[in-house]
Amino acid sequence: MPGNLSNSVVPTPDELSAAQTGRRERKRQQQLDHLADTAWALFEAEGYEAVTMERIAEAADVAKGTLYKHFPVKEALLRHRFHRELRESQAGLVPVIQAEAPGAARLRRFFALSAEWSERHRRYLLPYVQYRLAEPRHPNDDRQRSGLERIFTALIADGQEAGCFRRDVSPTVLAVYLEFLYLAALLRWLTEAASSLPGEFESMLDVFFGGLEVRV
Repeated sequence: MPGNLSNSVVPTPDELSAAQTGRRERKRQQQLDHLADTAWALFEAEGYEAVTMERIAEAADVAKGTLYKHFPVKEALLRHRFHRELRESQAGLVPVIQAEAPGAARLRRFFALSAEWSERHRRYLLPYVQYRLAEPRHPNDDRQRSGLERIFTALIADGQEAGCFRRDVSPTVLAVYLEFLYLAALLRWLTEAASSLPGEFESMLDVFFGGLEVRV
């Protein structure tokens, strides 16, 4: 005789809806990754400037409308690719950064690694950064967030807990300040106002840690 249905493993309507939503989201993410990866392969093979959105749609075997629905411009494809790279690299970054002492040393190590990555991707970074700065800001839209602010917040909070950084300013606020200093240093290098990105990051961090006032 069948057991009590209330005790059997029968998904509720809410559980079914959540599962369907999860499948749809996974499928959507797979399509976004496919489009961004197709675009990246073309950029590497044919040059960023030479590749058109129509060329990307053709290579990805999707309608132009589908591509434009998800990515209105090429720079949005770069954003997706770069943000995914950062997310996927975080597990490997953690032990490398945590090998340093909390505070300034961890942030300096992160920026040294960031400089290495940026040098490998230099030809794409100026259009990416210009797009990010011009993009309307929607704080609740995770697609716009690179993940840097979260990393900076964690590293600054670690430094505060260790007594290395002042604690009268929220780590979240300090992370926002640092993110825009980072972008300023990166832009100076990309526009050839600075010859060395590691050196530019070091100078920026010196100002961030020490401020402008002369201390005697």
